[in-house]
Amino acid sequence: MTSKITYITDLRCESEHLQSGTIVITDAPTDNHGKGDAFSPTDLCATSLAQCMLTTIAILGKEKGIVIDGSYAKVQKNMNPKPRKIAGILCDIYFSGDFSDEQKEFIQETAYNCPVALSLHPDLKKTVSFNYN
Repeated sequence: MTSKITYITDLRCESEHLQSGTIVITDAPTDNHGKGDAFSPTDLCATSLAQCMLTTIAILGKEKGIVIDGSYAKVQKNMNPKPRKIAGILCDIYFSGDFSDEQKEFIQETAYNCPVALSLHPDLKKTVSFNYN
């Protein structure tokens, strides 16, 4: 098992990562009857794309001497009203460090092929910008 999710009340869930005991709270978003006091489940989905891209680049980049410490991403999620689903994720990734053209190509290819990117439905529009110093 990966996690245990408990519906608390008032459109709030508590998710426990069973291996570490880490707790994540989610709330329904304000545009869907919620308070928006925490990430929504769809916020986490969009955020997971950027997290997975950065993590996968860091893992596979080690072999190529690519270090991305201090790099970060900004994510915007766009919802489709009917049916309610994520229509698009805009992800701007900012890299610290100097990279050759070959390394940049590797970074971008790795990002587009991270496990989350490959797991999302192909109809979900993923727009990613890669920003280097």
